[in-house]
Amino acid sequence: MTAPADRLLLATLRLDRGRLCALGITALVATAAALVLPGALAAAVDAAVSGRPVLRAVLWLLIVGAAEIAADIAGSLLTVRLVSAATAWLRRKLSGRLFALGVRSPFAEGDAISRLSGDCTGAGAIGTLVVQLVAILLIATGSVVLLALLDWRLAVVFLVSVPFALLIARSHLRHTADDVLTYQRVAGELAARMLDAVAGLRTIAASGIADREAARVLQPLPRLSRAGRGMWRTQARMVWRAALLFPAVELAVLVAAGFGVQAGRLSIGDVLAALGYVALGMRLVSQIPLLTAVSKARSCAERLTEVLDLPVPEPGRLGLLPGDGTLVVRHARVAGALENIDLTVAGGTFAAVVGRSGSGKSALAGLLGGLVPPDEGSVLLDGRPLDRLRPEELRAVVGYAFERPALLGTTVADAVGYGSWAGDAAVRAACRTAQVDDVVIRLPNGYRTPLAETPLSGGEAQRLGLARAIVHNPRVLIFDDATASLDTITEAAVERAMATALPGRTRVVITHRVSTAARADLVVWLEDGRIRAVAPHPALWREPGYRAVFTEDSA
Repeated sequence: MTAPADRLLLATLRLDRGRLCALGITALVATAAALVLPGALAAAVDAAVSGRPVLRAVLWLLIVGAAEIAADIAGSLLTVRLVSAATAWLRRKLSGRLFALGVRSPFAEGDAISRLSGDCTGAGAIGTLVVQLVAILLIATGSVVLLALLDWRLAVVFLVSVPFALLIARSHLRHTADDVLTYQRVAGELAARMLDAVAGLRTIAASGIADREAARVLQPLPRLSRAGRGMWRTQARMVWRAALLFPAVELAVLVAAGFGVQAGRLSIGDVLAALGYVALGMRLVSQIPLLTAVSKARSCAERLTEVLDLPVPEPGRLGLLPGDGTLVVRHARVAGALENIDLTVAGGTFAAVVGRSGSGKSALAGLLGGLVPPDEGSVLLDGRPLDRLRPEELRAVVGYAFERPALLGTTVADAVGYGSWAGDAAVRAACRTAQVDDVVIRLPNGYRTPLAETPLSGGEAQRLGLARAIVHNPRVLIFDDATASLDTITEAAVERAMATALPGRTRVVITHRVSTAARADLVVWLEDGRIRAVAPHPALWREPGYRAVFTEDSA
């Protein structure tokens, strides 16, 4: 495992030292009680066999047993709290990095969810696993010492089994590590494919390719199966070896103890105690699956560090300058999307961005609003580079709406006000501007209707997305094909309402419609990631290549 993953596990261990120490103390109490218990049982048996009073011995036996039970219960409760706290910390850390990466994240949605759910839980369990391993080692060591105190010959017989136990553990750990990591990776890939399929259920059904899509989603299953079978084979090999080793050691110690009884060195109770110590010592073998859990935790930590080690640009520290929303792009380049972009959108301008599919329109929209950082060049808002602005200030003055808006929140009002401090009045005003208020008020509970119970058409969802973009009264509005599902009459009504409610705002609209481009003050014509021309629509309409951008349907 890489050093960053080691550091992450160590940081997780140090996260809640108080609770980890408490868990360690309960484990020590449980360990001590487990080691004392065979001796207490031996004392009670010997007292009963010899006819001596047994009350004190039985009472001591009950106290020791009760202490072990209480310590185990307390340890279980602490384990739940410790794992929950560590998992929550890892999820906050990972989600923060994913959100900071934003559109720069190379991880598919399903894979990211797999890391947030399974991998954070696996790595978060490292504290309890370490405590359990230490407790098992202490029990094994203590059992050997107590066997030696009974009769050194018993300890020697038991110690003969230790190399075999270590060999089983080493073999198990060596063979399971790669399978565990492979299983985690393939499970993440499978989750990503499944999420894509669920999001596209209507398209799959309409295309009649359900069988083909199922085959695509399940294509990683053979690799997952091989990794799973590898883990099970390793586990089965460990189990049958341990199953042979344990009774063999127990029988050998029992024979040696029998000779001790015959020689007068041991009592009947001592034999029972010896068997108890053997059982405790052999926990080292029976708990070898803990090594699998540790290996899994390390694999999970490695997958988490793959995200956490990705560089995130330092957030800007400057505030906004007063201005009218003027956007300036200087020699900007976005790898694979845009090349040598120079553009000025004056404050208050309605600019339409047009171009064939793949020409870089969405990349330009992301560039102008600061969602996509340029690999070269710079983007300025009212004279200040976007990457030097404080993120919260930038997001407060730039309103975004997308072709497929993700409506987040519990209710419709939450979805519209998402990311802002807008009150009910502002939310409803934004919905009226976006021409969707009449739809919302007809819902069973109006703006308080849960989103899960709100049937929305594509156009209605887009209008809610538009309302969310304008609810915080931004300086700049960027619509990435955000009116594609609206009919031309509704789109024109929305534009008129915005011009009235938000006069003087800079608007950049990605569009495929001639009517929208015709209403714009300025049209940015993109071709193959470069700006071919910037001019009003009537001037560009003379160009055959420009007219070819639009289809008859959009016209």
